[in-house]
Amino acid sequence: MEEENRAKMSRAEAGRKGGLTTKQRHGGEFFGRIGRLGGKKGGEATKKRYGVEFYQRIGRKGGSR
Repeated sequence: MEEENRAKMSRAEAGRKGGLTTKQRHGGEFFGRIGRLGGKKGGEATKKRYGVEFYQRIGRKGGSR
């Protein structure tokens, strides 16, 4: 019955909620660290698709909210 009362969440809302939870647990600096590492280590498919600049951009966004 509880599931019926819950409103569905969009992917964007779920991603935002997960990102904010991660930020609370690890701090904004965490996103900067993983952004810098992402372009160097692992994530080959993502790197090929979006380029190294993608990781730089998400690293800068980390502490902005």
